Amino acid sequence: MIFRAICLAALLFVQGWFVNGLARAEPLPANAGFAPKLLIYLARGAANSCGPGCDHWIAVEGTVDHGAAARIGRFLREVKDKDRPIYFHSPGGVVEPSYVIGRLLRSRKAVARVGRTIVTACAAGTQVDAACLKLKTKGGEVEAEISTYHAMCNSACSYLFLGATTREVAPDAALAVHSSKLTLVVHGHPPPQVVADFRAKSMANADRERASFIQAMGISRDLNDLIRTVKFENLHILARPELYRFGIDTRAMAETDWTLDNASRPYIRKIALAKKNDGASFRTMEWRLFCENKDRARLMFVREFDKDAAGLSSVVLMAGSEKPVTFGTIPARIGTYEAWSGTIVSGAMKSMLSASHLQIGEGTLTPDGKTNQEILDIGTTGLEPAWSRLFESCPAAPTSQKPVMATPSPASAPVP
Repeated sequence: MIFRAICLAALLFVQGWFVNGLARAEPLPANAGFAPKLLIYLARGAANSCGPGCDHWIAVEGTVDHGAAARIGRFLREVKDKDRPIYFHSPGGVVEPSYVIGRLLRSRKAVARVGRTIVTACAAGTQVDAACLKLKTKGGEVEAEISTYHAMCNSACSYLFLGATTREVAPDAALAVHSSKLTLVVHGHPPPQVVADFRAKSMANADRERASFIQAMGISRDLNDLIRTVKFENLHILARPELYRFGIDTRAMAETDWTLDNASRPYIRKIALAKKNDGASFRTMEWRLFCENKDRARLMFVREFDKDAAGLSSVVLMAGSEKPVTFGTIPARIGTYEAWSGTIVSGAMKSMLSASHLQIGEGTLTPDGKTNQEILDIGTTGLEPAWSRLFESCPAAPTSQKPVMATPSPASAPVP
């Protein structure tokens, strides 16, 4: 689906006819999964649902329309709590109000993230059906949860996002950009050259305004250079190195919460992207937690490695002074990924669930035969509620059972 980001309005009168460059976007199909206008509302969830110590947030979703800036401005003036993070999920829309909203968010020193707000009362519907839209816009807070999986802030939405002081894009969410498109409404029969000149001038003005906005938001001009190369008909999803290099999301490591995936065999997933020592690229890591029975779980750890570098010699997961998982010694390899697997008994699982964070210890062989140990901190947000839901479907433990260490076959190892 292509979503339009349209240039600023302009008007030219010449001898009884005029060319009008309108700032507008074509309406989205009803089944596109987004509201036809930009919505903003208050949401609350379970403890730590929007980060450690956070359970209240502001949701912004739908298509950016002409009246969005005034509507968002009125709403935010009534919200005194400026510490609430704002979660965006939008395909884009009209550019001009996006700049206004972006500057408003900058004055508010907003914290922005890309994520879908899923309202509990709308679980049986589409989240954009009439009943759900009425619930979201009636005022007050709604019970909800956040999902970053396949969440997006595309096109004109990216300018809203850039306005925030703190910006975070989860590894499984997308921030995408492309060039604007000018829609002309021609009255009368002006000479083709006049129309062409008007179009070129309008596009040049739009390019200057975009460049000025990006610079004012403290973002690298390289982002504007990139946008100019992406045709309107396409979308360029900003990769993690670009988010970092442009100054959009400058975290050395970005990670998702632990979330339950209701696949044929349910499991809990966490993804992280960590900056490599070269300072420019990131490597992908993923954890998948399966429940084998009421007394035992299995954790798979998949990491990307450099094909020219030595692989890991050992991997251990730690919760404080405890070591809930000591992974097998022989990983399965698929391309540039290697997968490790380890068993977690019920006591070790309790240590994981009670920890504020976990650590992954990675031992890497050096050319001189020594082992270089690295420690990586990962969060536990979402782990306890996800495990509680997964545990309900766990089979009972057999009467006699010994923990078994196992390494997955290459065919079964997940690849991020």
